[in-house]
Amino acid sequence: MVKKIFLSIFITSALSVTAATAAALLSSSEGIGAVILFAVVILLITCLSAFLTACKIVRPIKNIDPTQPRFRKVYKELSPLLDRLKKQNGRVNRYMAELTDSREQFSLITESMKDGIVIVDPKTIILSCNSAAFQLLGVPPLTEGQSIYALSNDEPFRRCIQDAMGGLRSEIVISTDMGDRKVIASPASISDAINGIVVFIMDVTEEQALEKMRREFTSNVSHELKTPLTTIYGISDMLANGMVRAENVAEFGGNIRREADRLISLINDIVSLSRLDETDAPRQWEEVELYSLSEEIIDRLSKTAEKKNITAKVTGEKVAVMGDRIILSEVIYNLCENAIKYNKEGGNYTIRISHIPMKAVITVTDTGIGIPEEHLDRIFERFYRVDKSRSQKIKGTGLGLSIVKHGVGYHKGTVRAVNSDEGMVFIVELPIKNTDE
Repeated sequence: MVKKIFLSIFITSALSVTAATAAALLSSSEGIGAVILFAVVILLITCLSAFLTACKIVRPIKNIDPTQPRFRKVYKELSPLLDRLKKQNGRVNRYMAELTDSREQFSLITESMKDGIVIVDPKTIILSCNSAAFQLLGVPPLTEGQSIYALSNDEPFRRCIQDAMGGLRSEIVISTDMGDRKVIASPASISDAINGIVVFIMDVTEEQALEKMRREFTSNVSHELKTPLTTIYGISDMLANGMVRAENVAEFGGNIRREADRLISLINDIVSLSRLDETDAPRQWEEVELYSLSEEIIDRLSKTAEKKNITAKVTGEKVAVMGDRIILSEVIYNLCENAIKYNKEGGNYTIRISHIPMKAVITVTDTGIGIPEEHLDRIFERFYRVDKSRSQKIKGTGLGLSIVKHGVGYHKGTVRAVNSDEGMVFIVELPIKNTDE
């Protein structure tokens, strides 16, 4: 490259010397015009030569590819620069490959999450959002550059995002057509400057339903406990103050006993449900023969059935399952007690024991009043009453069918209720073998 530049200067100098010599020789007045013309020609030739030489010098430099610098047909003076450029490109390519791998790993992790995650810049523009966020909120996937407010138009959602943008961690629960969603928005800041926010979206439908059930259960238990206790306290107060005549003491004492029995029954049912809710408690499985167990239950309820002139029988075959005998006894007992309570005067109920492949089937059929179809899905809820006015006339805690459901679930089984032409049919299916083995 240096040699080419030197050659260009040499040629230009030689032409200048030649021009000067010609000017000296033609210094007469007649040759002034010829000298000027000659000088112009020399100048043009010099400019053209310089331009061509410059183009020839610059062309190899312009043809250098910065991403893939090559040393061939390039001035050796540029070799150190191209070598450094090649090394720098190598480092940049490695960094880009690592960044691409990190982004792919991040996308793989977030896409496999059941919870939604959204990363937003300070202008509320979405930088990253996984598929779960769209699915949980029931919105179609957004295009790049859209605002997070496109995910939901709810005012609580907007307020939650705005609080996070202001530097406050915010948490809300919003309702969608597909259930309840918890939204947690946390600011991402460096040196007290908000650089964006991270938003988590979770499905809390079941959690909210359980919380509602807990509140209802607490309210119902308080009411159910308060009623007999109020009666007992009122009668006891009358007896203690001598406000009851001697001939009525026995009657009032009987009322206290009935309310106490009701209270004890309620407490026992609550204890049974609490024990069934303790899924971590050790299970003592044993072989339980359902046919003979059903006969025992019918015998225990015989006096209760006689009061309404109700007959009972067991049919089917002997089928044994691995399970907890006490809990299975409570399941059958509550189904049969329910069949007596809501049966017609002079009616009957039947327990049929059968089996299908790997499952035992307990079917309890009665000739009772039945249950409206719209209530069938809720009858296993705690304290749920189909007809509260009628239920108040029938003794019970409202926990019997809930105990049945939890007891069957304890054994990994299923229970369902259907209406028949004559009354109700409850069908329980239980695994014959221990499901924990």
